[in-house]
Amino acid sequence: MLLAASLWLLIGCQGFSSTPSNPNQGTGGNLSFGTLSLNFGSVAAGTSKTLNISVTNTATTSLTISSASVSTQYFALTSPSLPASIAAGQSVSLAVTFDPNAAGNFAATVAISSDASNAVTNISLAGTGISDGQLALNPASEAFGTVTVGARQSQTVTLTNTGGTSVTISGAAVTGTGFQLSGITTPLTLNASQSTTFTVGFAPQAAGSASGNVTITSDATNPTLSLSLTGTGTTAIGQLTVSPATLNLGSVVVGASGTASGTLTASVANVTVTGATTNNSVFSIGGLSLPVTIPAEQSASYSITFSPLTSGTANATLTVVSNAQPASSTQALTGTGTPAPTHSVNLSWNASTSPGISGYNVYRALYTNASCGSFSKINSVLETATLYTDSAVVNGKAYCYAATAVNTSNQESGYSNIAANVQIPIT
Repeated sequence: MLLAASLWLLIGCQGFSSTPSNPNQGTGGNLSFGTLSLNFGSVAAGTSKTLNISVTNTATTSLTISSASVSTQYFALTSPSLPASIAAGQSVSLAVTFDPNAAGNFAATVAISSDASNAVTNISLAGTGISDGQLALNPASEAFGTVTVGARQSQTVTLTNTGGTSVTISGAAVTGTGFQLSGITTPLTLNASQSTTFTVGFAPQAAGSASGNVTITSDATNPTLSLSLTGTGTTAIGQLTVSPATLNLGSVVVGASGTASGTLTASVANVTVTGATTNNSVFSIGGLSLPVTIPAEQSASYSITFSPLTSGTANATLTVVSNAQPASSTQALTGTGTPAPTHSVNLSWNASTSPGISGYNVYRALYTNASCGSFSKINSVLETATLYTDSAVVNGKAYCYAATAVNTSNQESGYSNIAANVQIPIT
């Protein structure tokens, strides 16, 4: 009996030692987490988002989640209340909330403590705080200048959501005599960084100064946005001056192009130019996006390009159509086409002494900064002779040349010696 008693005490001691004195050492059972990382994505600052993690007790006995420690205040375990017991084979959902206070990237770790064998489990957390939707106007104000009574001038305005969340525009209205608003229909939703455009116009009904506003109403952080409008009505009719009176493009080589600039100047009132053409196709106009409104006492530049097809003097007339008085203005255009000088480079080389040579290729490169650039083959078919004429050279340029030999197996040699800095005359 004493022996049996001693044996029982020994077994009892072994059983006692299998129960941990510290709960964080675990009972031998596991908690299985559905994920060990959560990414909340983008969340508007001042709002919150909650994600859930499923936790399952895979042990044969009940386990308890005792606490949860989060490394920053912007993430929190919001449920269940701790400590929380999970029966064997059962699951519980852990709710983690992200509450950013500003725009930017956030990261944290939540440490889940329990009496499971995996006593502390770390879960990584990440999320991005974004700013609330905010609207901006470009331009911030609109000055129409002087506009003739009975005429209308229009301008395009861009409205942009510069924030990180969507904005719903509930209203858009215009005030002020003679001012008009078009191109925007509400309600209208702009996503983050999205823009829309609308048109404001000024059609004065009488002479004198006028002012007004476009008011944009939305659920943005700046819920009321205002665009100030100003303009002056006049009974005078705008005038348009084209200068110089004669634009001389000078001498241009046939097949090339020369360019010169002219100026359109409005006076008395704003002038809207609706057309600009020449009566000779070798002269073309550029630099104007029509229609264009030139404010009173201001100018707009344009360019004329002369591309002669033949030698000799060429003339044309530029006609500009506008709402000025008179309705059309002209400019004389002139230029001289000169013959294009023709140069070529004659190349020759010694025949290859290798057997089975079927022909040669010729390569050319631009010579710039005292060195040869990348070589390109310039012969379209294999040259069987040791002579080649390059007629596709540009005046004033310098070139490098090399030749290669090709055998009957279509194997090509390396470059021959290179003829560098072959200069082409300017004329």
